[in-house]
Amino acid sequence: MTLPPIPADARLYLHPVWFVPSPFGLPDGAAARMGNGLLWFQGYELTVLRGRDRVARVTIPVAEFDAVVAGLPEPLAQRARTLAANISVQRAPLILGERTIRFDGPQVMAILNITPDSFSDGGKHVGDPQAAADAGFAMAAAGAALVDVGGESTRPRAEKLWEGDEIARVVPVIERLAAAGVPVSIDTRKAAVMEAALGAGAKIVNDVSALQHDPRAMEVVVAAGCPVILMHAPSAGDDPHDNPAGYGDVVADVFDHLEARVAACVAAGIAREKIMVDPGLGFGKGLADNLALVNRLATFQGLGVPVLFAGSRKRLIGALSNEAPASDRLGGSIALAFRAAEQGAQMVRVHDVRESVQALHLWRGLADAGLSAV
Repeated sequence: MTLPPIPADARLYLHPVWFVPSPFGLPDGAAARMGNGLLWFQGYELTVLRGRDRVARVTIPVAEFDAVVAGLPEPLAQRARTLAANISVQRAPLILGERTIRFDGPQVMAILNITPDSFSDGGKHVGDPQAAADAGFAMAAAGAALVDVGGESTRPRAEKLWEGDEIARVVPVIERLAAAGVPVSIDTRKAAVMEAALGAGAKIVNDVSALQHDPRAMEVVVAAGCPVILMHAPSAGDDPHDNPAGYGDVVADVFDHLEARVAACVAAGIAREKIMVDPGLGFGKGLADNLALVNRLATFQGLGVPVLFAGSRKRLIGALSNEAPASDRLGGSIALAFRAAEQGAQMVRVHDVRESVQALHLWRGLADAGLSAV
C-alpha cells in the first residue's frame, strides 16, 4: 500500500488495531506484541495531523509497516518507527523496596481518599487514620498491587486545601500502611505533601498535574529517586478541569502533552523506567472526549512507558446510564477496567478492588487460553 502525500511538519500517531488471541499460526512478522503483556495485534492505524486538521488516517498491516513508512518524509518515518518500537518495548517492573510490581498483566491500584469532599467516597475515611488504614489493608488483601492515598479532592470546583492540612490527613495513614509492608502511592500536586508522604513510607508520587502545579515538585521526585505517575489535566492551576480552549483531536492533544512531560522528567533526571502516564479521563473532558480516550487508549502505548487508566465511578458512566450516581456505577467501572485491559493498560485505578481484581483475573484467564490455543 502507499500513503497519500504527507507534509514533513505534520504530527504522527500510531494506534494498534486488529488484535489477535495468539501469533501462532500466523506468517512470520504478521503480528506484533504490545509490551511484555498478553496482547498481539496485526495492524497500526496511522493518524497524521497538521494543526487541527487530519491529513490522513490509514491502517497498515504489521507485515507491511517498514515498507510503507519508508515512503514518509524522513522525520516522520523515524517517528513512526520510534512509536512502533515504544509500543512493543518491554515495560520494566516497578521496584518498590522489597516489593516489585510487574507488567506482564494488568495490575490494580486501589483508591483510598482521606477527604471530606471527593466526588465518590468523600468523608468515608476522613478523621480516623486507623479506620482508613484498615480500609487500605483490606484493599491490599483483596489483590491491589498499590494503594493510592490522597488527601485533597480534585473534583471540579473543589475548595483549595492548605498543604499542612493535607499532610495531616495522609501521613498517619501512610505510616500505618507502610509499616505493614503495603505499597503506597501519594496522590498529590504539592511538593511539601510529596516530601512528607515519601518520608512516611510512600514509594510513588501520583500527580494529576504531571509535576507542573508546584514549582518544587520535579525537584522533590528527582531527589527521592522514586517512580512518578504523570496525569494529563488541561490546567496546572488550582482547578485541573479548567479547559476554555477545548481540544482538536483529544487523543493527539493528550498524547502530545504527556510526551512532553515524559521528556521533561527524563531531562530533569528521572529514569524513564520509573515513569507511568495517565490520560486523565474526566479531567476537563466531555463525554465524546472521554469515549475517544477509552477507545484509543492503546495509542498511549506509543510513549513507551506503562499506562495507568482511571475510569472508576467517573462521570461518563453516569452519562451513559440514566445519570446513575457515583455509588451506583460499579457495573460501568468494571466494564471500563476490562476495556482498558483489552487496550493494554498496565494498571487500572479503582474504588472497588475485589470486583475489579476478579474481572481482571477473568481477562487474564481468557488471554492465557487464547494464547495457548493451537
